[in-house]
Amino acid sequence: MSNVNNKNISLEILISTKGRDSLDFLRNIFVNNNSHSNSVLIINQTENSNFSCPSTGKIKLINKNEIGLSKSRNLAIHSSTADICLVADDDIVYVKDFDKIILNAFSNNPNADIITFMMKDFDGKLFKQYPKKKLHDKKTLSSVNSVVIAFKRDSIISNNIKFDNNFGLGSIFQTADEYVFLRDAMNSNLNIIFQNEVILSHDIISSGKDAGSDRVLFAKGALFYKYYNFFSFFKLLHYVYLMFIFKYISITEVIPKYLTGLRGIFQYIKVNNENK
Repeated sequence: MSNVNNKNISLEILISTKGRDSLDFLRNIFVNNNSHSNSVLIINQTENSNFSCPSTGKIKLINKNEIGLSKSRNLAIHSSTADICLVADDDIVYVKDFDKIILNAFSNNPNADIITFMMKDFDGKLFKQYPKKKLHDKKTLSSVNSVVIAFKRDSIISNNIKFDNNFGLGSIFQTADEYVFLRDAMNSNLNIIFQNEVILSHDIISSGKDAGSDRVLFAKGALFYKYYNFFSFFKLLHYVYLMFIFKYISITEVIPKYLTGLRGIFQYIKVNNENK
């Protein structure tokens, strides 16, 4: 995108939320910043289509009577207008001058189509172990939470990159939506880099911390089959083994968890065949 070095480059925060009847939640998100500095696009999944936000010039609200985080993200991307978009949820707190960190990263890396950042918990500790390399590969993509993904809108739109509606909260497979999004972008030869700067805080209790849960194992099975086909059975076995080694599950849970992952594989095969 030619205007990435332009000082007037715009940033838009794409917030997914649900059941809102006010914008009070924005105060906490932007408590360290001026909430009117950047454009904010809110996708509010709700049955209350009469709720509207006051005209501020910077905040746009879209009410949609549907469920599914990936559907919300896709609507946000389609409705966005800025040069750079930042994926967001309603339970984060941005650090001071987060917008400058993001825009400077794109300015310093003009060939980047997507840049991922770091997040910390509310105790100030890094949320996870982040990669040491700058250029993402298939392995490092698994370390990315959706709310630290920023991208050039033109790159995503022109390559028809979307969140897979089968993955993510509110979908059949309730996780891995960000990985599928980034993996599809990588398969389209988009340049994805990692910037080792923190842009936000998030509660340590999040959808990315329950690696050994049934819902994650079910989704992992589907994810493995999506990318590895027959070898997904071995990938799943290795994943369950790691969950045991790192004490996410006990020895008595190994077989039940593997069976849960198998159900995910077979459900993905069924869904994929139905969509053909």
